[in-house]
Amino acid sequence: QLQASGGGLVQAGGSLRLSCAASGFNFDVYALAWFRQAPGKEHEGVSCISRDGNTYYRDSVKGRLTISRDNAKYTMYLHMTTLKPEDTAIYYCAAVSQQLRNYCSYRFPAEYDWWGQGTLVTVSS
Repeated sequence: QLQASGGGLVQAGGSLRLSCAASGFNFDVYALAWFRQAPGKEHEGVSCISRDGNTYYRDSVKGRLTISRDNAKYTMYLHMTTLKPEDTAIYYCAAVSQQLRNYCSYRFPAEYDWWGQGTLVTVSS
């Protein structure tokens, strides 16, 4: 299972670090991703990280959000800086068993097998 944490209320321009702790599966062979859903909007992919650490981001968060993973701790992170009100959403972490070490995608949530419960990020203007 996946357990997301670290959300909260922050002012625009502020920072947060989200964590996603995994248990019950072999973390090393999984690609990981963060998705989010803002009020009244579609679920959207934010970023993903492959088994060997390749990272990919949607354009609107490039340069502000950084995804990382610590395989020894079975944990993924999303370091969020220069936050904007439009980043307000529930953030979900997800994992999928992946044979390709250098592949991940944040575009297709249906690819992912495991999902965390979500953590709310609210950015005030």
